Parts: sequence; structure tokens; C-alpha cells
Amino acid sequence: MKILFFGTPEFSLASLEACFSLGEVLAVVTQPDKPFGRGRAIRPSPVKQWARQHPLPILQPRRLKEAEALKALQAFEADVAVVAAYGQLLPKSVLEMPRRGCVNVHASLLPRWRGAAPIARAIEAGDTQTGVCLMQMEEGLDTGPVFARSVVPIAQRETAESLHHRLAKEGAKLLKAHLAAIVEGRLPAVAQPEEGVVLAPRLRKEEGVLDFGQPALVLERRIRAFGPWPGCYTWLEGQRLIVLKAQTGQGQGRPGALLASLEGLEIACAEGSLVVQRLKPDSRAPLDARAFLQGRRLAPGTLFGLQRP
Repeated sequence: MKILFFGTPEFSLASLEACFSLGEVLAVVTQPDKPFGRGRAIRPSPVKQWARQHPLPILQPRRLKEAEALKALQAFEADVAVVAAYGQLLPKSVLEMPRRGCVNVHASLLPRWRGAAPIARAIEAGDTQTGVCLMQMEEGLDTGPVFARSVVPIAQRETAESLHHRLAKEGAKLLKAHLAAIVEGRLPAVAQPEEGVVLAPRLRKEEGVLDFGQPALVLERRIRAFGPWPGCYTWLEGQRLIVLKAQTGQGQGRPGALLASLEGLEIACAEGSLVVQRLKPDSRAPLDARAFLQGRRLAPGTLFGLQRP
């Protein structure tokens, strides 16, 4: 089985390893190197780093529609392309190139959460389960028929990071169990139902702002869903505070006001309160909320703002 692999972030690695064990990985296609972190140093993607170690041919086209990229992909004469969080839509010319088309490892139970951020959106919405689908790719956004799926429960305190790792492993299991049958034409794909379609748009930095005019439950879910990026944060006396871990409380008061509480850093919301357990002030290391309060005495009623004054 001759496989072309398309992927970029850490989520892709388990699927890439599965493909490596199932057949001949002809090459990996991954996004161009990008600047990362405060220093903006250029860093290759996790998939590129993995491919270098094995070693495998690496393609990093800026646009798959470019003639040079299409020519390079065509030369491999792949049986199938496996796509796992590649980060770019595949044009029709690429979708039709492999003999058995392109199979996507998608981290949701389609048609729920089609799009770029299915893991975060499922947690943000308070879903109790999600999963992984192996899908025959077509030109629409995650609209193709599904070969196989696996249901994964979402724990009450699940974070995007922990769910990310579990779903990545589940996707690899599905590939090992079904990819050969897909390539051999022994496993038919089933069309997605027309009902239940929900989109999972890409996360935006501004979504990380904590608006205490909302219910505490909404904010607590976002904190678990939006880590490590874009993260959730608020402002206190001109300093940005990134909230890393929190739980809901029963406190009441003016939204955004610090409450007098034995629980520590408890902030009133429109409904209930947000009990911050761990946070990170800008330019400082993460610390527990109690340690933060010991170094910075705050009176009850101190307001946490929505934006920098």
C-alpha cells in the first residue's frame, strides 16, 4: 500500500506512525515552517520533524494548486492519501490524484463539528461525547461519506489538550483497523446524515477574553477548551492574567468582582462564580491562585476587567 501523508501539528503524528506501520509512506506533505513563540524563531512542524528522523521525503507547498506542487504529488502514484490536521483545503486535482482518493482522520462524530477546531468546540459546547471519523474527502468542508467512526466520552474536567491526545490515538487505531480494507475497496463509505450539521470554526485570539457578564459555567468550559491557544485571560490593574485552571462556584456579586472566599481567587459572574485555581501573569511563570494572592493582597470587590485600561 503506497501512502501519501498530509499533516502538520502534533495531532497528526499518531496517524503518521500508523501509516508507517501499514504500508510504504511515499512522502509527507506539511505546512511551511513558521515563526513560533516570543522570539519568533522559525520552527518546523511536528510532522516535518518526525519525517526527518525516519527519513521521508518532505513537501511543503504554500499552495497545493501550484503547478509545481501538483506535478510533485502526481509523480508518487499513491494508492491513497491520508490527511490528519493538514491545515489547508485540498483542491479537486489533489483529491482525485491517488488511486483510492483521500481519507481524512477527523476528530469529531460527523456531521457534528465540521471544520478546523472540533476538539475545542466540543468542550466549549459542553458535549458529553465526541469521537473520530475516517472520511472519504470531497470538495466540501468535511462533508464526505464516512468509512468508520469511534465514539469517545468527554470527561467532566476534560481539557482540549487531554482530549487531543486521546483522539489522536483513536484515529491511529481506526487507520490500523480499516485503511487496508478502504484501499482494497472492501469497506463502503456511508453518507453523512443531513441533520445534525454543526460547524467548528477556527479559534480566534479575541475569544480568549473572559467576560464575567456570562455564566461561570460558560467561562469554565472555555478555559478547558482554549488551552494552550488562544488561552483565556482577564485584566487586573493593567496586568493581563492568563487563567490556566478554574472551576465553577456558587458565589454571587457584581460580575467581575473579587469575592471574599475561603476558596481563593473567586470572581463573580452573571450566574455563579469562577474559582481560579492556577494562572499566569504576563512575563511570569504559572503559579497557584493562593500563591498569587499571598504576593498581592486584594480587597473583596476588586474588579477584574474585560480589557486593558
